[in-house]
Amino acid sequence: MRLLDKFELHQTIIDCVANYGFNPIGAEVQVSHSPTEGTVAGRPVVLAGTNNYLGLTFDPACIAAAVDAVEREGTGTTGSRMANGTYEGHKKLEVELAEFYGLGHAIVFTTGYQANLGMISTLAGPSEFIILDADSHASIYDGARLSGAQMFRFHHNDVADLDKRLTRLGERATETLVVVEGLYSMLGDLAPLREICDVTKRHGACLMVDEAHSMGLVGEKGRGQVEAQGVLDEVDFIVGTFSKSLGCVGGYCVSRHEMLDILRNSIRAYVFTASATPSVIASARMALDIVRHRGPELRDRLWSNARRVYDAVKSLGFDVGPEPSPVVAVIMDVDSTVAAWNALLEAGVYVNLVFPPAAPGRFGLLRCSLSAAHTDEQVDRIIEGYTLVHNIVGPARRVRA
Repeated sequence: MRLLDKFELHQTIIDCVANYGFNPIGAEVQVSHSPTEGTVAGRPVVLAGTNNYLGLTFDPACIAAAVDAVEREGTGTTGSRMANGTYEGHKKLEVELAEFYGLGHAIVFTTGYQANLGMISTLAGPSEFIILDADSHASIYDGARLSGAQMFRFHHNDVADLDKRLTRLGERATETLVVVEGLYSMLGDLAPLREICDVTKRHGACLMVDEAHSMGLVGEKGRGQVEAQGVLDEVDFIVGTFSKSLGCVGGYCVSRHEMLDILRNSIRAYVFTASATPSVIASARMALDIVRHRGPELRDRLWSNARRVYDAVKSLGFDVGPEPSPVVAVIMDVDSTVAAWNALLEAGVYVNLVFPPAAPGRFGLLRCSLSAAHTDEQVDRIIEGYTLVHNIVGPARRVRA
């Protein structure tokens, strides 16, 4: 069946992984009533690959809010926001998100993926243009494809290349949606949003920023890279997720444009899917309140842990991301990545094993994500695990030009 031939590379990777006796792809993680401890393949581990940046998945207040909501409102909405799925909690969360960002308008989606898919595919149409960073998340690419707009990529974080592509469009740059991320999820590097915003505005294009991995992590009030880089009031649309810092599931878009409320009726990923369950919405609202009131304390702890691990891994000679962040990624060839992942698991440390197309080129990633909930002792164990990997497989040769 020639239809399946294109998956041969994936089979090669799976065969390589299977040679180690345990398939880590989709490994079952049993969480032990803690955001940082669990069991993988029967081994007790420190969880260092969860994106649980602020450690709120087991926060007592978030759990209590979720339990109360499910007891009062049931297990699900059984309908879309446009039919019977808009509850009081959805509306309150939208108001609270708009107030958190200091912007006038917000929409809550069932998942972060749907937030990107829905917003991008609605904002740009077949006669228009989308320019996105080459390292953008799959949901951004999928939204662009679904829009029918003509799509262009610019080199990752290369503002000059973005400028060149907008210049080529001439007057039609005003019919263009530019999409970037604040913090990129695979290597943990940051977008130069100030420069990107300046270029986009100069050409009259519209700018959307995905803050999935930076909301709650940076900025004076935890509002992400848009706040940290001083462009909160200039970006047109900000998209994010509840599944990272807020510790549950869901997505959102906030904007200074009144048009966002009108778009609600046109976003297929919003109109034609069931809305988020009451328990999830209640948990997200409580987590957002925690970010408001305990954010600085949690961010300080998170960044302290992140810098310790990044500095230690870099000092071992591994090929890491370009700057410290709560995502610490090591780039290796596929064989070395699998061997290193297994060595870390044996040492009691669980990180993400990432292969193409999520990883760059034809290489693999050991992707560690730190949490404010990691204790000093757990951070020590993570560092000891990478030291063991260094002794077994050696520092990864540099795989990027």
